[in-house]
Amino acid sequence: MKQRMNALKFALENEHKEHEFYMENARRTKNLAGKNMFKQLANEEEEHYEIIKKLHDKWEKQQQWPATVPLKVKQSLAASILKAMAGKKSSRIRGNEDDLKAIRTAIDFEARGVDLYTKLEKGSTDPKEKAFFKLIADIERTHFLSLRQTEEFLTDPVSWYQNAEKTSLDGA
Repeated sequence: MKQRMNALKFALENEHKEHEFYMENARRTKNLAGKNMFKQLANEEEEHYEIIKKLHDKWEKQQQWPATVPLKVKQSLAASILKAMAGKKSSRIRGNEDDLKAIRTAIDFEARGVDLYTKLEKGSTDPKEKAFFKLIADIERTHFLSLRQTEEFLTDPVSWYQNAEKTSLDGA
């Protein structure tokens, strides 16, 4: 119990730091795709923070997994940001070193988030608790993959566009 409460406190700190990091980089970058991606991730991390905070407070009070914490989290829209930007001239501004450094830091954040929530899921015996942490881990994994795509977009936009335009492999 105490170990999971400490893990939740860590998760809260983590979500808060990520939110701040993404907002700071959304303000800083000149690349519109990067700006939109950072804003979207910041909003999603803020939602995670609010849900985990409610969970933490109720769990601390009740000393057990609360029945009334929402177990639904909005699906991540991060992956759709780059595709939506694909045809826009403003998205072709090449990322600079600060953008790349921020994306790579964010990739590390998300990888650690996946690890944390996966450990919490595996350490749980309550089916609702397991499902909640699996959901959060899956969303962090989606963020991780979206950030990897953003990294490719910023370093090699031509390859990114070629990959994004491939809809299927039909052998032709």
